[in-house]
Amino acid sequence: MNKSGQITLVLISVSFSAFQTLVKHDRFFTIDFLIFTGIAWMVGWQIDRARFYEKQARASEDSYKQLIDSLPRAVIIHQDNKVIYVNKEAVTMIGANQKEELIGTTIYNYLFPEYKDRLIERLKQVKKEKLPLTNIEYKFKRVDGSTFIYEGSSMYITFGGREAILSIGKDITERKKQTEQLLQKSEKLALLGQMAAGIAHEIRNPLTSIKGFVQLFKTEKHQDEYYDIVLSELDRINDIVGEFLVLAKPTAAVFTESDVKELIKDVVILINSQSILNNVQIFVEFECDLPKISCEVNQLKQVFLNLLKNAIDAMPDGGNIDVKVKAKAEGKISIQISDQGIGIPKERIPTLGEPFYTTKEKGTGLGLMTCYKIIESHNGQLMISSEINQGTTIEIILPTITQPVFSLI
Repeated sequence: MNKSGQITLVLISVSFSAFQTLVKHDRFFTIDFLIFTGIAWMVGWQIDRARFYEKQARASEDSYKQLIDSLPRAVIIHQDNKVIYVNKEAVTMIGANQKEELIGTTIYNYLFPEYKDRLIERLKQVKKEKLPLTNIEYKFKRVDGSTFIYEGSSMYITFGGREAILSIGKDITERKKQTEQLLQKSEKLALLGQMAAGIAHEIRNPLTSIKGFVQLFKTEKHQDEYYDIVLSELDRINDIVGEFLVLAKPTAAVFTESDVKELIKDVVILINSQSILNNVQIFVEFECDLPKISCEVNQLKQVFLNLLKNAIDAMPDGGNIDVKVKAKAEGKISIQISDQGIGIPKERIPTLGEPFYTTKEKGTGLGLMTCYKIIESHNGQLMISSEINQGTTIEIILPTITQPVFSLI
């Protein structure tokens, strides 16, 4: 330990006593001299000791900073939400050029507002536990405004003689993207498997019936009803395959200017015979001066046809179907199809539109899935609301052929 402080203060005491002796002719060795020299010795020792520990602390802090800088993870040290130190990895992660750009700034500058409450709660836990906490994710923004996902842990430390919080973590944006891509792939594979299994099951049933009747043809006289059943089962297979092809094959639809009133009138005429046979009446109500829409005519007719068939099937004892068409808002048109059928449980509504998920005994679910896909390709929305034993309402919202200027901004 350096004793420069002790030596300096003792020399000052001796010099003062020598001055007193020369000028005032006092005695050199006096009680005061001994007391002051002893005090100087002790104070000097304390000063030297404080300097020694300060130097050690500074060396320790420098070593600590060197250790932090060498870490492959981003380290941010902050006090009262202000950054007081960052390592090189953190500078790179946040997109700054040097540490000085970040030191002194608040950590909320880089945190998305929706994650603020999460961070506040996290800091409370850090102060309470005094130990490193498990990793947690935040959404941050870099200096240039780009975003990234940060995953890190925090702990309470002493830095520069004051309590602070050290957060250590890394940018996991790429890892998250890869994970999401893998999930999407697995979901697609699961959907493909589900569809393949459903198609095989749906086609196997009519094939079994056809096989049985073909065997009957060999042993019995040909009866007309046998042929009708076989033909109906073949038609069923054809419908299933047709619905699947609409979903599977990419089509470059030609959109033309159309009047939705004429489309619905055509579909109602087409399905009217089926509705009469099922004791169902279809009432259509059009608002005046409806704007035109841009659509693929046959696809939209298929949607309306599917939805009206579903409404008829939902009323085995008959009833009414109300079709209302009106302007929803500027640039949008609404088509509502309401029935008085058995309704759909609320918990099952979110799953409608999934392949082979249906409320019908012999349905495939592909019809409604096709409707969703067609409306989506027309930049529209299809929404379902229902009450058990009260009926179901399906609303389709489509953009009109002209759009307000503000929607393009």
